[in-house]
Amino acid sequence: MENINPTTPLDIYGINVFNDAEMKKRLPAPIYSSLKNTISNSLSLDPMIAEAVAGAMKDWAIEKGATHFTHWFQPMTGVTAEKHDSFVSPVGEGKVIMEFSGKELLKGESDASSFPSGGLRATFEARGYTAWDCTSPAFVKDGSLYIPTVFCSYTGEALDKKTPLLRSIEALNIQAMRLLKLLGNTTATSVKPNVGPEQEYFLVDKEIYKKRKDLIFTGRTLFGAKPPKGQEMEDHYYAKLHASVSSYMKDLDEELWKLGVSAKTKHNEAAPAQHELAPVYDSANIATDHNQLTMEIMQSVAAKHNLVCLLHEKPFDGVNGSGKHNNWSISTDDGENLMNPGKNPRENYQFLLFLCAVLKAVDEYSDLLLLSISTPSNDRRLGGHEAPPAIVSIYLGELLTEILEEYETGVKPGEYGTGRMQTGVSTLPTFKKDTTDRNRTSPLAFTANKFEFRMVGSSSSIACPNYMFNTIVADAIMYIADRLEEATDKDAEIKNIIKDIVTKHKRIIFNGNNYSKEWEEEAKKRGLVSSKSTIDILPAFLDDKNIQLFKRHNILSHGEVEARCEILIENYVKVINIEALTMIDMAKQEILPAVIKFNKFLAETVVAEKRAGVKTNATKKLLAKTSEGVDALCDAIEKLEAAREKASVAGEYFVKAGAFKEYVLPAMENVRKIADELETVVGKKYWPIPTYAEMLFKV
Repeated sequence: MENINPTTPLDIYGINVFNDAEMKKRLPAPIYSSLKNTISNSLSLDPMIAEAVAGAMKDWAIEKGATHFTHWFQPMTGVTAEKHDSFVSPVGEGKVIMEFSGKELLKGESDASSFPSGGLRATFEARGYTAWDCTSPAFVKDGSLYIPTVFCSYTGEALDKKTPLLRSIEALNIQAMRLLKLLGNTTATSVKPNVGPEQEYFLVDKEIYKKRKDLIFTGRTLFGAKPPKGQEMEDHYYAKLHASVSSYMKDLDEELWKLGVSAKTKHNEAAPAQHELAPVYDSANIATDHNQLTMEIMQSVAAKHNLVCLLHEKPFDGVNGSGKHNNWSISTDDGENLMNPGKNPRENYQFLLFLCAVLKAVDEYSDLLLLSISTPSNDRRLGGHEAPPAIVSIYLGELLTEILEEYETGVKPGEYGTGRMQTGVSTLPTFKKDTTDRNRTSPLAFTANKFEFRMVGSSSSIACPNYMFNTIVADAIMYIADRLEEATDKDAEIKNIIKDIVTKHKRIIFNGNNYSKEWEEEAKKRGLVSSKSTIDILPAFLDDKNIQLFKRHNILSHGEVEARCEILIENYVKVINIEALTMIDMAKQEILPAVIKFNKFLAETVVAEKRAGVKTNATKKLLAKTSEGVDALCDAIEKLEAAREKASVAGEYFVKAGAFKEYVLPAMENVRKIADELETVVGKKYWPIPTYAEMLFKV
C-alpha cells in the first residue's frame, strides 16, 4: 500500500544523521568494526581509519545536499560554534572536485583567543584545535556536514564543555566496572551515564518581541506589571494546545527527528505561553549534543511561525521560570539500568551500593552540583514557582528511605511495599505503584529508576551538571570498590558500607516540602550547602577538595578549574551590566517620555475641566501620582547609573561581581518597581512597550 504521508517518524527519523546504519552500509567491514570497537570500548582512535570514514561521510553528505563541512563544538560561551569550509577543491582548467580528507575529519583549527579561555590563552596565543568526537554521530543541516568535536588550546587545555564531559564518562565507566566485577557481574563490559533533559521554554509573538529591547538584549523582561490573570487558575498546564503552538510543535518534532533527536513528549507547562519538550534517554554525550541542537532548532522553527522561543530561566517575573530537568541514570552495555531497584530493592545489593554512591557523592560535593547550575538568570528562577530552592538535598521516597534506615539501625519496619493503585472505580485498572512518589520541590529526586536533577536552568548546557555528577559519583564508587577489594567477607562488608554511608550522609535525604520555612531552618542545622547567588557558590570551585577530585579522575587540571571559575564570574558581571544598561536605556528613552506625555494630557485635562466648571479631584490626583512617579523614576535611574559605574571600576572580577550584586541589582529592582507601578496607572495608548497581558496571552 502506498504511503500517503511521507513525513511520518518512520520515514524521516535520523535521515540527516550519519548513524550506525549508514556507517555499516558505506564503510568496509574492517573499518566499520574498528570504529565500532573504538566507540564501544573507549579506545584510542586509529588514524588509519579516518581516511575511509571521511570519504564515506563526504559522499553521504553530498547526497544530502551538503557543500560544506564544519567542526561543531561547544566553547565556554554556552552556545555552539562552527566554521564552515567547502568540499570544493580546484584542479585547474576551471574545474573543481569535492574533497574531504581524513586529516580534515580528525582535526580543525580555530582562534582559541577569541573564545572565553579564563586566561589560558592570551590574544597573541591564538591557535586552538578541534578534534573529532567519534562517539557522537555527524549530521547534515543547512547544507553543511556537522562533525561533533572537542575544542582545546595549543597547549592541550580544554576550552569547551564537552572535553570534561567525555573525561567524566570514562572515569565513571572505570569505577563502575570495578564495582560490578567485585559484585560478580561477568556480562557487562562497559558502563555509561544516560540522560534525558526535559526542556521548558516560552513562545511569544515575534512582532511583540521586536518592541521589547529587554527581550532582545537580555532574554528577559526588565519591566512589566503583573496582568490581572497569571497562572493562578492552573488552567494552562496540560491544556489543549493552541493551533499556532500545535503547528509549531509539529514542525519542531519533524526537524528534530530528522536529526536523530528523539523528541517524545510535548505539552503546555504551568505558566501562560510556557511549554515543554522531553526526549527519550540517550548517552550523556549524545544527549548533550542533542540538547544543544534542540535549543537551536526551537528558535529557528519559531521564527518560521512568526514566533520567538525564549529560553531564559526567568523571562517573566511572577510566573514559572523555565528549567531543564536532567534525568540521570547509569546502565551497562548489555542494557541493565543500575539505578533500577528491582522487585526486591531491600536485597538488591548492587542497586543499594550504587544508590549509596549517589548519596555520598551529593552530600560531599553539593557545592559542585550547585555551582554547576548557577548563573545570574537561574538565580532568579530557583526557590519558587515549581523551581527547587538553592538548597541541595535528595528525595528518595518512603520505601527506599525505610530500607536504608533498616540497614543503619538494624530495625525492620512492619511492612514494605508501595502497594497497588486503587481508584475506587471497578472498571478502571489497578496497577503496582512506583517505589517513589514525585516531589516537584526537590532539587534531586529519585523517580523510579533515575535521579531527576531539577535545578538545571533552561538556557544552560547540560554538559557541566553532568560532568560534575558523573565525577562525584565515580569518586564515591571508587571508595566503595576500594573497601570491597580489601574485604575478606564481601557480603558483610557490603552491609557495613551501606550502614556507614547512610549513617554519615543521611542528612542529605529530605522527603518533605522544600519550599517550607521549616526546611530552610532544618537544612541550616544539618549543615547542607545552599546559595542565594552565583557569586556565593563559585569560590567553592577552587576549594582544595574539589581541585583534588578533578585531578584524581583526570577531569580538569588546576589551571582549567581556575579558568572556568574566571569565565563564570566574568559572565556574571557582563550579564548584569548588559541588563543594567538596557534598563537605563529603556527607562530614559521609552518609559519616561511616555509618562511625561501622559502627564501633559492629564495637565491639559485639568485645565479643560476647570474651564468647564467640572468639580472633580480625580484627574488632579492622578496627575500628582504620575508626576511623583516621574520624579521617583528619574532619581532611581540616576542611582542605578551611579551604582553601575561604581561596580564597573570596583577591581578584579570577583570584587566587581560582589559590587554588582550589592549595588546594581537592588538599584535595578527599585527602577523596575517604580516603572511597573506607573504602568498600572498610565493610559494604555501611552505605554510604550507591550505588557505582560499582551505577551503571555497573545500566542
